[in-house]
Amino acid sequence: MWTCPKCGRPFRREGQHHYCSEKTIDEIFAGKPDEVVMAFDDVLIATAEWEPNLITPARKAIMFTNKRAWMVVRPMTKVLELAFFTDKIIHSPLLHRSVLDHMGKQKYRNTIRLSGPGELTPEMTALLRKGYDWGNR
Repeated sequence: MWTCPKCGRPFRREGQHHYCSEKTIDEIFAGKPDEVVMAFDDVLIATAEWEPNLITPARKAIMFTNKRAWMVVRPMTKVLELAFFTDKIIHSPLLHRSVLDHMGKQKYRNTIRLSGPGELTPEMTALLRKGYDWGNR
């Protein structure tokens, strides 16, 4: 892993292209509804024991990284979007969408949207674990 000397985020390859951000996680959540913030708390609790799992702020999102970025969390106006990556498409009614990611030929972006606390189910957490395991391979 390479760590950007400017923003401190870890990357798989030295000099990997990215946009540096000096924002904090609190700044990314500024102005968002309390329900969205509490949904993020549920995500933190659900993934707390998954090691390694580095959580860092980006420009408008929060990155979850182990050997590579495995999830991007975006607080939106009314929902919290969890986008996690896998090597194959996932068909599940729990997903908002599952599509080929524009950043890789064999990388799929799967999204779950939460509008408040208590919505992250064990089944959704199992799907997130697939992303975590993909990132850690």
